[in-house]
Amino acid sequence: MSNSAKNNNPTVEEEEEEDEGDVFLGESDVIHEFDVDAEDLPEADDDDDGNEEEEFDENDDSVHTFTGHKGEVYALACSPTDPTLVATGGGDDKGFLFKIGNGDWAAELPGHKDSVSSLAFSYDGQLLASGGLDGVVQIFDASSGTLKCVLDGPGGGIEWVKWHPRGHIVLAGSEDCSLWMWNADKEAYLNMFSGHNQSVTCGDFTPDGKLICTGSDDGSLIVWNPKTCHLFHTEGLICLDINSSSSLVISGSKDGSVHIVNTVTGKVVSSLTSHTESVECVKFSPSSATIPMAATGGMDKKLIIWDLQHSTPRFICDHAEGVTCVTWIGTSKYLATGCADGTVSVWDSLLGNCVHTFHGHQDVVQAISVSANTEFIVSVSVDNTARVYETSEFLNKTA
Repeated sequence: MSNSAKNNNPTVEEEEEEDEGDVFLGESDVIHEFDVDAEDLPEADDDDDGNEEEEFDENDDSVHTFTGHKGEVYALACSPTDPTLVATGGGDDKGFLFKIGNGDWAAELPGHKDSVSSLAFSYDGQLLASGGLDGVVQIFDASSGTLKCVLDGPGGGIEWVKWHPRGHIVLAGSEDCSLWMWNADKEAYLNMFSGHNQSVTCGDFTPDGKLICTGSDDGSLIVWNPKTCHLFHTEGLICLDINSSSSLVISGSKDGSVHIVNTVTGKVVSSLTSHTESVECVKFSPSSATIPMAATGGMDKKLIIWDLQHSTPRFICDHAEGVTCVTWIGTSKYLATGCADGTVSVWDSLLGNCVHTFHGHQDVVQAISVSANTEFIVSVSVDNTARVYETSEFLNKTA
């Protein structure tokens, strides 16, 4: 038989193969239906060639990324004297010093046996304090990262550390309900304050250095010296800030409430009620502001800029996710927020609009800080990184 004959007269096997080429299913052939969530489906542009990482890099606005940590980064501090010096601490039990624009230099701050929860530079930039969940405060030489001394005493993890505004006196709040104070130069214990019934979650010296204000998970705010305890919140305090004249303290709580208290009389000056979920961050406006304001951020996805003369919201600024941290950019009209979606946004406090949003982090922003010359915003995140963003695009230094 010729080849042409074979092509014109298919065999039985070939006919069966051709028949199987077109298969049609009817409703009777369906055994079971499964609902598929669209979120479970891969993105159309995802592939295994690294394109996804390239796309992320294109959306990274940072000018410097520090990747020395091997765990979530919780703590952050910018030097008050060196605009390039930054300290970070995290869940890998380590702290680091690095310099913006100098990716070749980093100093590890060893010694903690648990997460580094808080960092703070002394007023003159000479010393750096690190607080850990191991209950220890360590003091380092800020220029070299050399350990100078270890301060212990608290029976629980350190929630925060702060320095006196004019001396090397360091203050720390602990999970064991206590507040501790040391002289870092003499490596000497000075005092232990006991008055809260639960973890001391936030606190600081007043700018004049005469008083200490602390807040606790028990809902109390204490102004020390004279020792007066005030219960203003129904749930624990998360954050507080003290105004430049040392006369007022603003506190935010898990219950969504914000109170402003006179530090001398202990009386509530005003209660700011607009947040519907926990208030994560509070900040008074700089003393140079023409209008006295405060900024508060919460897990209700809102930044609220308050007119303190009338105790009313001046602007309510919506975010995609919860607002985790806020800071004013020097003495300017601008403030920056860190968000649970990984973004850092800059807002004009006089107009209430977002002037810029920085992308780069892949997870929740835990803390933000501004360099001493206000040229950089630094943020740390659950994504194990610290990122640096330039403010030159929007910051009018004469504002």
